[in-house]
Amino acid sequence: MIKGLGITTVWTFDQQRTKAFFTEKIGFEVRNDLSMGEMRWVTVGAKDQPDVELALMSLDGPGLDPESSAALKTLVGKGVIGAGAFHTDDCRGDYETFKARGVEFIQEPQERPYGIEAIFRDDNGNWYSLTERSEELDFDKPF
Repeated sequence: MIKGLGITTVWTFDQQRTKAFFTEKIGFEVRNDLSMGEMRWVTVGAKDQPDVELALMSLDGPGLDPESSAALKTLVGKGVIGAGAFHTDDCRGDYETFKARGVEFIQEPQERPYGIEAIFRDDNGNWYSLTERSEELDFDKPF
């Protein structure tokens, strides 16, 4: 039986730069950073959620044929890949903190039916929702 999500992929042009983005700007911790043959395995995660990791996978890594690598580079470079949603207890406060650290936001915190949401990009262009969830849905607020 599936118990939950453990690792998810974040595509990166530069694993070292993306590791620095998540640790220095977002406040995540490094879980793994090791060489496995031709592949470098780098994972990061939220300090209070040890069972979930982001695997920072190189767009030139093993397992990708040249055509797939080129297609992914195009999509990531265009900034069209949404990599996930992070939950927070203070969307507006985290927005201010992350913005001061140089994180690019494509949407300031806004009231939504499900809570307060801001949207930011990582150093590659992948975008993420930063969401402070409300206890109840409020359909009077815009999506």
